[in-house]
Amino acid sequence: MAEPSRIPARDGVRADARRNRERILTAARAVFAERGIDAPMATVARRAGVGVATLYRHFPTRDALVRGAYAHQVETCSRALTDALADPDPWRGFRHLVETVCALHREERGFPAAFLAAFPESTSEHGHRAEQDLKALVRRAQAAGALRPDFHPSDIAVVLLAHCGLVAALPDDAAASRRLVAYLLQSFRADAATAPLPLPSGLTLPGLLTAVGDPGRRPPA
Repeated sequence: MAEPSRIPARDGVRADARRNRERILTAARAVFAERGIDAPMATVARRAGVGVATLYRHFPTRDALVRGAYAHQVETCSRALTDALADPDPWRGFRHLVETVCALHREERGFPAAFLAAFPESTSEHGHRAEQDLKALVRRAQAAGALRPDFHPSDIAVVLLAHCGLVAALPDDAAASRRLVAYLLQSFRADAATAPLPLPSGLTLPGLLTAVGDPGRRPPA
């Protein structure tokens, strides 16, 4: 009769551990967005309302915490790369990948630093495979005559750095984000001189100057 009485306790412990883990991940995303992925682990623990020992029990290293915090975004990027390779139109696949990654940057402000920290090389099998898949996608788009022949896979990092800068200055301006991505994609096309830019106008000039002059201020409505 003693055994059944212990089952709820074990279930309770597991449920409590799951709740702690989710609190830690939620806190990590908030802290990383505010202070970057190098923020002290103790800060994450305090935000989560748990002890530092509890945090390290779930995530023994900073890398494990960062990977856990952005597991969904990484999986989304992985699926986007798989879909891009499967697309019969190499340029459409390439464009979809870039747009997806930049959209994730816009939606989760701590993710860009985590993504760039792991780009373009990784010692993991998954990272190596992703790097090879990206190179294959670039070669396909170039062979199709859509992507300029001097484009290098590492140029993706240039796109991400430029986009990260815009998102940091204008975190709430999705239109400006999409427009920048469209301009960058257009510049990568083999027919860049004639490719249209199918997007609405972005910021007004006063709003842009306000953001550039003081990144902490929002442009006027």
